[in-house]
Amino acid sequence: MHGTVCFRYSVCSQLSSLFLLGFNRTVTLDSRLLTCFPLNGVSNFVDMASSVSAQANPAPVAALQRGIVKMVLSGCAIIVRGQPRGGPPPERQINLSNIRTGALARRAPQSQPDQKDTPDEPYAFQAREFLRKMLIGKEVCFTVEVKTALGREYGMVYLGRDTTGENIAESLVNEGLATVRREGIRGNNPDQARLCDLEDQAKASKKGMWTEGGGTNTIRDLKYIIENPRNFVDSMHQKPVNAVIEHVRDGSVVRALLLPDYYLVTVMLSGVKCPTFKREADGTESPEPFAAEAKFFTESRLLQRDVQIILESCPNQVILGTVLHPNGNITELLLKEGFARCVDWSMAVYTQGAEKLRAGEKSAKERKVRIWKDYVAPTANMDQKDRQFVAKVMQVVNADAVVVKLNSGEYKTIHLSSIRPPRIEGEEKNKDKDKRFRPIYDIPYMFEAREFMRKKIIGKKVNVTVDYIRAATSSSETSTIPAFAERTCATVTIGGINIAEALVSKGFATVIRYRQDDDQRSSHYDELLAAEARAIKNGKGLHSKKEVPIHRVADISGETQKAKQFLPFLQRAGRSEAVVEYVFSGSRLKLYMPKETCLITFLLAGIECPRGSRNMPGGMQVAEPFSDEAMAFTKELVLQREVEVEVESMDKAGNFIGWLHIEGVNLSVALVENALSKVHFTAERSSYYKTLVSGEEASRLRKDKIWANYEEKKVEEVVHVMEEKERTANYRAVYVTEITDTMHFYTQDVETGTQLENLMETMRAEIAAQPPVEGSYAARRGDYCIANFSADGEWYVFCLSVTWCCNVSLLMCSKILDPMLRSWNLREVFVLWMKEALIEVKQCFCVALFDSVEDASHPSSAWCNKGLLKPVSLSTSLPPQREIVPSTRLAVIPPAFSTRTLAAQATEYTFAYIQVPQDEDARADVVDSLVRDIQNTQCLLNVEHSGVTCPHVTLQFADSKDDVGLSLVKEGMVMVDVRKEKHLQKMVTEYLNGQESAKTARLNIWRYGDFRDDDADEFGYKLKK
Repeated sequence: MHGTVCFRYSVCSQLSSLFLLGFNRTVTLDSRLLTCFPLNGVSNFVDMASSVSAQANPAPVAALQRGIVKMVLSGCAIIVRGQPRGGPPPERQINLSNIRTGALARRAPQSQPDQKDTPDEPYAFQAREFLRKMLIGKEVCFTVEVKTALGREYGMVYLGRDTTGENIAESLVNEGLATVRREGIRGNNPDQARLCDLEDQAKASKKGMWTEGGGTNTIRDLKYIIENPRNFVDSMHQKPVNAVIEHVRDGSVVRALLLPDYYLVTVMLSGVKCPTFKREADGTESPEPFAAEAKFFTESRLLQRDVQIILESCPNQVILGTVLHPNGNITELLLKEGFARCVDWSMAVYTQGAEKLRAGEKSAKERKVRIWKDYVAPTANMDQKDRQFVAKVMQVVNADAVVVKLNSGEYKTIHLSSIRPPRIEGEEKNKDKDKRFRPIYDIPYMFEAREFMRKKIIGKKVNVTVDYIRAATSSSETSTIPAFAERTCATVTIGGINIAEALVSKGFATVIRYRQDDDQRSSHYDELLAAEARAIKNGKGLHSKKEVPIHRVADISGETQKAKQFLPFLQRAGRSEAVVEYVFSGSRLKLYMPKETCLITFLLAGIECPRGSRNMPGGMQVAEPFSDEAMAFTKELVLQREVEVEVESMDKAGNFIGWLHIEGVNLSVALVENALSKVHFTAERSSYYKTLVSGEEASRLRKDKIWANYEEKKVEEVVHVMEEKERTANYRAVYVTEITDTMHFYTQDVETGTQLENLMETMRAEIAAQPPVEGSYAARRGDYCIANFSADGEWYVFCLSVTWCCNVSLLMCSKILDPMLRSWNLREVFVLWMKEALIEVKQCFCVALFDSVEDASHPSSAWCNKGLLKPVSLSTSLPPQREIVPSTRLAVIPPAFSTRTLAAQATEYTFAYIQVPQDEDARADVVDSLVRDIQNTQCLLNVEHSGVTCPHVTLQFADSKDDVGLSLVKEGMVMVDVRKEKHLQKMVTEYLNGQESAKTARLNIWRYGDFRDDDADEFGYKLKK
């Protein structure tokens, strides 16, 4: 068909639901058409007519054509578009024939400051508005009567699909909004004659421009510039303003005419951004992918429509707003159809609900439409059960991660999405290099954040929704980014509360800012930003201007002296509140004491738990069976929970021993009942002994876990063995080398004395033959090595007790101490001398103890398991000597004489059948008596039974064969420790008889009578019940 454009209409039913947002009946049809082509870029516009004459002569036949009115340029010019085929449709401008309307206002070019803005001609805007309300978005048909040489087309336009519809030019003339071009009238043209008649009627009726007054009141006062955009936006108070969209720059930026004050403003849609047109250096524009399609999508729905605009914010002179059409919100529709993406910086001001925008974007991503066609979700490779699950919180790690237990029993670390816990800058962290950095206490608000999470979710079931998997990062020599393992980042909720959002709202965490193209973020990112804004506004936590809270928490784990000072307070306190900070094994924990603000190491009393694997000087110690299960049981029950503890005593390493209760459950009993621990004999004195024994018996009968291979012996055999068993008295000669404050003592066998002297002579001979290289040994704490003493030029073996860096300080102790020095306690001398040395010596040094001899050619030395060398024999009376030795005079022990080849020669023991006085004065009297009587003397020793830390023995004087412990009892110095073993009852009876005689004679501790009835602790004892 020559000179005619054929428009084909089609409907894509599968996408018709998309355009429930149709703006009117005609536009609904057009909206369907828009979905019937793939928006994959900018297509070449096709000609609307297969052949059009390029000459200015009238067409011989006026062909009827159809299209959709896209825009009304003025009262006598419109833009008609066709149907989209593979991209935005073609357009053409049609000017109405035979009529003339007023010219609209025009702004002067910015490049020509001398020119002034041109205002509206009378009734020009009213004519434009008449056509806009009649035609925008509707289907029209038209004929092209004239086409000029410049390509401008003039014709007749009818509303509808054929010429029976309303003639647009006639309607304008009839309303008095246009004048007829009478100079071109032909007498034989009925259409032109009708226009003249209609104009005459309008004049007679004084319509439109034919009214009296000239129409000056119809000229708009257009305002192109707003002096203070921020104040202007604020003055609107986020209330809807009537407007007409005059221009669409791209899918998310429009030019609007605000009514009724005629402000022309450029508005950027809040919360979204569409692909744009980039201007190149040569002035041309290159569209980003889907930029043209997004622009057409917005134009077809908003251009020259009556809308309402909510002006929401004005950052950096850019007005942000939301355009509301009676049939919907264009912002949400752009996101849903994949023409836009969410923008974090402007979404915060969006007043219609940011969750709707995220939902629209999520829908487009799932369908992979338009800009999301190549989108791959962060959790696309995960199963649904791995993306959403319910788990139990076992541990809170700092303030941004939790360890959860899945239904399968597996443990998994979950990081909270898109938040950053409190942190400290590098300068502050390195401010005190000598102090050990503890993040949980040293970083401001880290402790509060951890406690907030711990109290809220520890031990409870939470809902976990995985948002993304952060890939592992590796640090390089040139990179400052630290290495992190792969992290699972998720949103954790409990009772409908988002834990991350709660943390941020309290000011205990901040929200991470991402690049716009970074999709790995929380699914509730907008709520996090809003919570952070509230925290900043209210000055909470990290955003507070108040002084930063400081937590001074003393860690007395392993600090024996501090633990001794702290022990009486815990014993008197009874049950104390604590929080389990860490679980080392099934029965070893680290506790935080809130009232005392300190950390202690706590050992469960009354049980013997399987030991786990650990590094030892001789290599890795293999874990005992069920040690891991015991630790997992303890972790699940008490880790980071609030508990109550009863402290009974402490061990020599400064660890407290006692009972731990959680919600009425005794942890020691729970471990025994679950067959993860055995009852220790020390539990006999406790009130929980019967419960422990019954629990152990039940586990043993079940043959569960540690009792799986247990075989119960016949009763008669057990009775027979117990009846036949008797106390064994096998005394051997020993030298008592040291007595401690706790009435423990160290001995060496007399038989090995000569061997030790020969050993030292052999070692020195080997050293003389192969002298060590000076400075070849690096001293480390706990090492056994040899040192050259300047007094005699000989090499001695010793253990480094304390190691700093440069020098070694040696304290020489004589083999014979004169009467004034015999009562010295070597440990006290060592400690006092250490304090003095720290003042005297400015350099770094190491410390050790060993002994000297009268004859430098015959020195003797020995090791002990405490790291201090004890004298073997008594022969001279030399005063203690000390010397600071450079580290260059240290050397490695020859392999043939290493501690791996030779066992320790000093053994630790304690007295059997007697109780160590709790009162310090009473205990000091006993220790003084023992020092006078047995230290550095030869005695006879017999092992009676085993103990927790060392064997329990009886000592006899070598000459009189009198029992040393029994002598103390008879003198009223100590009380009897009653043992229940049948084979020891004879010895126990003898000790009890001695105690009764001392009590009758009112000796020493019995001088005020039997003080045990009132259980008076001030005497240093408690009555055993």
